[in-house]
Amino acid sequence: MHIYAEKRFLDNNIKNISDALEIEIISNRPSQNSYLAYNSTGLSFIKDASDPKELIYVDFLKGKLGWRIKRAEHESNLKKALGKTKKELNIFDATAGFLSDSMIFLSLGHKVMAVEQSKIIFYLVEDAIKRAQSEIPFLTNLSFLNGNSLDVFKSSKGGFDAIYLDPMYPTTKKNAKGSGDIRTIRSILKLENISNEENDLCDAFMQCEYQKIILKRPLKYKKIYSNINYQVKGKTTRFDIFI
Repeated sequence: MHIYAEKRFLDNNIKNISDALEIEIISNRPSQNSYLAYNSTGLSFIKDASDPKELIYVDFLKGKLGWRIKRAEHESNLKKALGKTKKELNIFDATAGFLSDSMIFLSLGHKVMAVEQSKIIFYLVEDAIKRAQSEIPFLTNLSFLNGNSLDVFKSSKGGFDAIYLDPMYPTTKKNAKGSGDIRTIRSILKLENISNEENDLCDAFMQCEYQKIILKRPLKYKKIYSNINYQVKGKTTRFDIFI
């Protein structure tokens, strides 16, 4: 895989990403396979060179995610999952992804340590953070790391009020094709040889000392654990709470 960037867009940011991912920067757009692209709008991932429109680009200021952040107070199910509290919570997001829900936690006034295992997804999100930090003040309450979330959690000083787990939804016949974003994310994980075994991750955190675990699952997905203290249910999603 390569990073495609015209010479006029070469800067320290993309050079640092190239070094971290150990991939070459090229000035000619690839004609096949997947690649990263960098220009004046930031970093993006193109799943297939033959269809450059199917890409991953993270933006906290516009689009669906930007809209969710602006109306964070309406995220009633996430707020219920956190529980009634007026204090600032310290949340550990073990499955950061694109920070979709962590950005809601932050906008509600909480602190978040979020960990993403995929290096490609990490740098896509980190690039979005850099673009948005001057306009979203609460990003100063975010600690965003690349690595194994269980290792990071065990090596941290602790003191987390909640562990948030949102593994990728399991593949079913109904969602096998999934949205373009989901297909592209799966291709990234495959490219990096990252396992997506949700039970392994959840089981591991269940064995840790915790105050609360919030597990996000599809509404009708089978219950894996019998020790659920309570649930918060939406139209398509539920949160299983363990205390």
